[in-house]
Amino acid sequence: MSRADRPAGLNRTLIGLLGVALLVAGGLAIAAHYGRLWWVDEHSTLVPGTEAPPTWVLWAVVAGAVVLGLLCLRWLLAQLFRMPKSARWRSEGSAWPGSTVLESSTTAEPVAADVEGYEGVRSASAWVSGRRTQPRLHLLVTAEPAVDVSALRERIMSHAVARLREALEVETVAVTMELRFTEDKKVARVN
Repeated sequence: MSRADRPAGLNRTLIGLLGVALLVAGGLAIAAHYGRLWWVDEHSTLVPGTEAPPTWVLWAVVAGAVVLGLLCLRWLLAQLFRMPKSARWRSEGSAWPGSTVLESSTTAEPVAADVEGYEGVRSASAWVSGRRTQPRLHLLVTAEPAVDVSALRERIMSHAVARLREALEVETVAVTMELRFTEDKKVARVN
């Protein structure tokens, strides 16, 4: 699994664990209903007595629901932005004393601007992660459905990525590109 897909793996794991927990709880409830659990009396009530629960129980349920709702909201927001955070690159100068600090996000902006200028591309976002000597470029490109995907990929690799390699003075840049289409809602992933 690539670094850009880590949230997806975590999501699958958490959703899988939640599904298993719900299946177990449902199975136990059905088994209790039919008297298959030795520690549960099938004729007993769910809670003892017929009185309303204490006020603190109601507040605890409300607090639990609020926390669960906030966690779900956080999970939903994490789905919107899945790219790696930018890093700070430091270059030591050989001719002059001192160093240069560059945010990796600064190097990604021109790449996104280049890709947005290509024919058939509606929008593009770019992130650069990794070390300065081994950068990884992550692209999210939204294109028109009629665009030639192989020609677009070739143009990105031969122009935008080549310019990034030249600017960073590196021989290779690992590229991950996610291509989305405006009308058809299809997603194609090209590595």
